[in-house]
Amino acid sequence: MDYTYQDIAKMIDHSLLNPTLTGRDLEQGCRIALQYDVASVCIMPYALRRCAETLRGSTVRASTTIGFPHGGHTTAIKVAEAKQALADGGQELDMVVNISQVLSGDWDYVRADIAAVIEVTHRQGQKVKVIFENCYLNNDQKIRLCEICGGLGADWVKTSTGYGTGGATIEDLKLMRQHAPQQVQVKAAGGVRDLDKLLEVRALGVTRVGATRTAEMLDECRRRLGLR
Repeated sequence: MDYTYQDIAKMIDHSLLNPTLTGRDLEQGCRIALQYDVASVCIMPYALRRCAETLRGSTVRASTTIGFPHGGHTTAIKVAEAKQALADGGQELDMVVNISQVLSGDWDYVRADIAAVIEVTHRQGQKVKVIFENCYLNNDQKIRLCEICGGLGADWVKTSTGYGTGGATIEDLKLMRQHAPQQVQVKAAGGVRDLDKLLEVRALGVTRVGATRTAEMLDECRRRLGLR
């Protein structure tokens, strides 16, 4: 094996974004994330403060979404969301680009929208993942977004929300890794449902995946490594 348990666990953002999750479900999800020592919990914004309190003192980071899931919020609202998330203990913010403006080719708007969230987040020493929602975009648009995010210093570029018409594909991940600067990491979301798929995207240079089947993947990882 060319990986340790920690290598794999720290690739996973445990996703708690399904709108039907109850408060009890969210609490249980945070406990699972702590039990498996994943990279982060990405939780609905209203529950972020409680999540951050639960994770305090651990190596699991608290994260939430901005402009989710369609990206059509005004920039001012995205910035307000980011400020609230940071005040609530958020350490990584997953923001959705304005998909409509990407498709319209208004790149100045798109750049300014992303820049505003990155600026307020980086000012507080925290990180931003920029979600493209690739299922709606062509390759030229994906490449342009990679270049914009690189120029703005985004921490990750991310394939999808998990709520569009498609999720991460191998072709998109290769494209994003090729066109994003090396210091910008790549996150796969939507479709990484087992350990073999996680290992496949890891081999492409992906450093994070959004996952709901965290326990199943990491139990299998432990089994293969002879840890349980």
